[in-house]
Amino acid sequence: MQLSFWEKETYFGNIDVLIVGSGIVGLNAALHLKVSQPKLKILVSERGLLPTGASSKNAGFACFGSPSELLDDLSHHTEEQVFGLVARRWEGLQRLRKNLGDIKIDYHRWGGYEMFESSQEELYTACLEKLPYLNKHLQAIVGEPHVYRQADQKINNFRFKQVAHLLESTAEGQIDTGKMILALTQKVQALGVLVLNGLEIQSLHDNGTSITATTAQSIDITARTVLVATNGFAKKLLPELAVVPARAQVLITKPIPDLPLKGTFHYDRGYYYFRNIGNRVLFGGGRNLDFKTEETAELGLTDLVQDKLEELLTNIILPDVPFEIEHRWSGIMGVGKEKTIIVQQVSERVCCAVRMGGMGVAIGSLVGEEGAELVLQNL
Repeated sequence: MQLSFWEKETYFGNIDVLIVGSGIVGLNAALHLKVSQPKLKILVSERGLLPTGASSKNAGFACFGSPSELLDDLSHHTEEQVFGLVARRWEGLQRLRKNLGDIKIDYHRWGGYEMFESSQEELYTACLEKLPYLNKHLQAIVGEPHVYRQADQKINNFRFKQVAHLLESTAEGQIDTGKMILALTQKVQALGVLVLNGLEIQSLHDNGTSITATTAQSIDITARTVLVATNGFAKKLLPELAVVPARAQVLITKPIPDLPLKGTFHYDRGYYYFRNIGNRVLFGGGRNLDFKTEETAELGLTDLVQDKLEELLTNIILPDVPFEIEHRWSGIMGVGKEKTIIVQQVSERVCCAVRMGGMGVAIGSLVGEEGAELVLQNL
């Protein structure tokens, strides 16, 4: 791509910070940097027309962990690690709401639910027995008692079939992730941050005093420092990072008259999740059906997962309710063997803030700020 003198100077001259990735982490990093040091020239590059990973493709759950997820985490991590991460997720959600406002992100605290089949009686009993313990820790984080509670009486209200038990999370909510990314983009642009979509960073080179980024558009970008915020795609630029891409497939129904669902729902250890969007049902998950195939950075759909989603809609979620699928899509998350976020200095002038583990909506605002603080140390 051939640039004019004006374009080269205006967009690519004297860049202080290059942020790779225009998702929730990258944009929040830009926001924090610009508020901290308004005179910084910040360029956010995004390879896609819109954020490519999961920021505006996820289900929009404003959640921080279901009871079974937290119990499973406690079997692999320390109590301090597990509830420390829950606290960061909760703090991140509050930061997101404060930065953008509930109206702009269409936030609703309608509660969340974890579903259990009769075959999961042992898991349900274990969760139920641990509710006082979990609630004690959650009260210290959320500031409210009894965040988790039994909700079997609501099963018939939702008209589920084959669901034996429900546990409710009273502090869980939902947002519109498209509106969130739009509001966040507009906010940073209003502060003077340059956001260029369709600009793919392919490699980073340390020049000793600066970093040069090569692009698929044959434009070399030089910046004083770089923050990589591409989550599931991070290994393409930083191969040494322990980040594995994980594809999540999603579908949404056409409007359903008198839809009884309201809130967010977790099913089968969180591998499936659904919610209402008005009177539609958004349903996603199923990567546990074929972990290897879904361990990919390629967007796409598979019959295996999509057929299973439709089967569960028909037999459990919307039994005896006619529905049609209106749209299907996928997004790419970043995961690892451990449920820890990677916010670190990679080299003297390169930092990263990646591996949200499927909780980007919850923790992304906070992780972006943490990445920005690392960047500020390099300036």
